[in-house]
Amino acid sequence: MNAEKVIKWGIIGCGKIAHKFANDLKSVPNAKLYAVASRNIKKAKEFGKKYQASTYYGSYEELSKDSNIDVVYIATPHVFHYENTVMCLNHKKAVLCEKPFAMDTVQVEEMIALAKKNKVFLMEALWTYFLPHYTYVLNIVTSNELGKVKTLKADFGFTTPFDPEGRVFNKKLGGGSLLDVGIYPLFAALTILGYPEEVNAKATIGKTGIDEDCSIQLQYKNGATASLFSAVTKETDTTAILEFEKGSIIINSRFHEPSSITILKEGKSELIEFNVTTNGYNYEAIHVQEMLLQNRKESTVMSFEKSLQLINLLDTVREKIDLHYD
Repeated sequence: MNAEKVIKWGIIGCGKIAHKFANDLKSVPNAKLYAVASRNIKKAKEFGKKYQASTYYGSYEELSKDSNIDVVYIATPHVFHYENTVMCLNHKKAVLCEKPFAMDTVQVEEMIALAKKNKVFLMEALWTYFLPHYTYVLNIVTSNELGKVKTLKADFGFTTPFDPEGRVFNKKLGGGSLLDVGIYPLFAALTILGYPEEVNAKATIGKTGIDEDCSIQLQYKNGATASLFSAVTKETDTTAILEFEKGSIIINSRFHEPSSITILKEGKSELIEFNVTTNGYNYEAIHVQEMLLQNRKESTVMSFEKSLQLINLLDTVREKIDLHYD
């Protein structure tokens, strides 16, 4: 692809996260929101008008067949990620699919196999990986300037009104804290400490059969530990605290989105701000466009291996807390 080529995006699903992504796409060089799709044509039209999309559709399939589109961002509820991704890949569309990539390892493996077979780009939208504050922290971890990481504590909890039919509490929509927000502390552990040797977890299962909160303990070969927590019924600090041999780092609230960090070493405290002016979704979009321009079929950052490790961890935790989706 020509480096100056305008990348035409399609968005499937017009919920809250899609609004944030579409808004940030405006700040991405050579990006154009070409089409949006909702199962409600009125919703698609309103969304498209708001973000100056060239066209809109009342079905996901119509969008996936549009030959003008270079890449599709999938922002539907968790349970539809697999079928929406497969549909787009079958129409030879590059895909950036929201997290969790799918509902289990089997689905993720099938998605990856299909992307490889059809020679189409596919990536899980773990936007945190691309945020300036998070890449800064990862650079400190890999540089070893504070020594090895000994412990990680990370949490993400929020409250939302109880609605058994809504996305958060409805088991049929893949509801619960683990898949919705618990994925972020797990992702932090995976990217900071690697894949654990031992996983332990316990959860509060609510009346709709989903995990209302979930506590996870990870043990690593080198003696490091991670203590993680997620909830949809209580607010938490939503920070990540890394204890190193020679100091500590606090990724300030909310750690998974554009934030600041505090570095504590030798009795001194330093606050580092990153002054991000967007929601933060532009960084992953820029990366996807770079990958497409390089004709890559897999991200050099959020690789298939990372996505498989993450879904494996999620599956393992679900087994531990006896949470099963149909």
